[in-house]
Amino acid sequence: MSTNATPADSAVNASSDDLATTATTLIEQFPDDAGDEALPSVDDIVTRLDQMVNGYNVPLEEATRATRNHYLEVLGIEYDDLALPSQSASDTTLDEINTDGQWVSVTVKVVDLWEPTSDSIAQVGLIGDESGRLKFTKWAKAELPELDADGVYRLDNVVTSEYEGCYSINLNSRTVIDPVDDDIEVGDNAEELTIEAPMVAIQSGSGLIKRCPHDGCTRVLQDGRCAEHGKVEGEFDLRIKAVFDDGVRVQHAIFDKEATEALADITIEEAKQQAMDALDTSVVANDLPDALVGRYYRVSGRVIGKYLLVDEADPLA
Repeated sequence: MSTNATPADSAVNASSDDLATTATTLIEQFPDDAGDEALPSVDDIVTRLDQMVNGYNVPLEEATRATRNHYLEVLGIEYDDLALPSQSASDTTLDEINTDGQWVSVTVKVVDLWEPTSDSIAQVGLIGDESGRLKFTKWAKAELPELDADGVYRLDNVVTSEYEGCYSINLNSRTVIDPVDDDIEVGDNAEELTIEAPMVAIQSGSGLIKRCPHDGCTRVLQDGRCAEHGKVEGEFDLRIKAVFDDGVRVQHAIFDKEATEALADITIEEAKQQAMDALDTSVVANDLPDALVGRYYRVSGRVIGKYLLVDEADPLA
């Protein structure tokens, strides 16, 4: 099973009118001083969108975002310079966040601050409210006020981000930060779970994959493209997206690199060598079902969203 997208045989996900409307809207978002000669034409954008949406079954929203980011890089302009339509940010609690790219406003406590991994990140850490906890990232270019550990803040106009069933929020130049003179008793939305069940399926996107190398982005590439940053040179990773069914509940699970190496008895270096020898990354994923599906396991980890994030997995006799 290949980790790369393949052209669709017959499915059409967007009409020519939809693509033209989207392309026109994109062009109108670029600043007037970008220069007419440098700006793409509507036809240029339609061609790019059509290849992703109708050629590779990329959702129109993701294709639009990738196309926008491609031309931001080509034109050398910043995201904040775009004339984006006004966003409506709804008040929400952290456990209600279940959509990627959603604009929300939250009142939260800063639970923990971590060391930023790049100069583009001003602050990163964990925030929480009564309903649970989420990761947050505050971008340096947004030039927002500093958040203090244990401080309580009203954050207006933050954007949600989703990665393998786990959500986080990003603070950007449109975010407004207001301190709140109150305290919050932070809840925990991560359920610890142990199941004993057979693995009934291994899903697409398992095996040797590539992730976006951009700071703060670890999205899995499709046909060498990141939904946020367009065409990039990815970094290899190893994972298993499995389904367990004990007859009572069906549980989706994600094994990260370490858990995959332990379960499948293969290192990422060995997986990369297999792919090089076969000239095909799908060879790693193709071997997984025969070795793993149909066997019973005791699997433990944390449930966030619909996924069990596996910490330990042991085969049962």
